[in-house]
Amino acid sequence: MSIMTTTHLNFRGAAREALGFYRSVFGGRGVTVTYKDAGNVQDENEADWVMWGEVVGENGFRVMAYDVPSQLPWNQGENPFFVSVRGDDADEISALWQKLAQGSTVVRPLDAAPWAPLYGMLTDRFGVTWVLDVTASYNAPYNAPYNG
Repeated sequence: MSIMTTTHLNFRGAAREALGFYRSVFGGRGVTVTYKDAGNVQDENEADWVMWGEVVGENGFRVMAYDVPSQLPWNQGENPFFVSVRGDDADEISALWQKLAQGSTVVRPLDAAPWAPLYGMLTDRFGVTWVLDVTASYNAPYNAPYNG
C-alpha cells in the first residue's frame, strides 16, 4: 500500500494548453480525459475541456490539472490548485479521508464515481482543498496529444 500526493492545478478552459507546456518543459508522458470522454458533459461548449489530466516525467515531476466547469465557482487567485492524494487501497484512502474531514467542509463526499472506485473532495480548516481517490484503470482513448 502506498499513496502519493500531487499538485492538482485548476484552470478554466486552459488545462490542455498548460499540461502541454509543462510536458514541453519537464518531458515525460501526458494523459488527458475530457468531460466527453468520461460521459460527464454538463455544458456542450465544455465537452472537450479537460476533466482530468496529468504529466509524469521520468525525472519525478508530476502535475495534474483540470478545467473547472462554468457551473462551479472559480477564481484563479483563490483556488488555483488542489492537493491530490491517490492510492490503490480503499481502506487506506478512507482512513485518510476520515482524518482530513475533521473540521473540514466536504465539497463532494468520498464515494464511488464513474471514473474511480472512491473519489471525494474537501476543504480543510486551513483553506486547502484536497482530492482523495482510489486509482482505477481507464481504458478509453484518453492519450490525446496536447494540440491546444
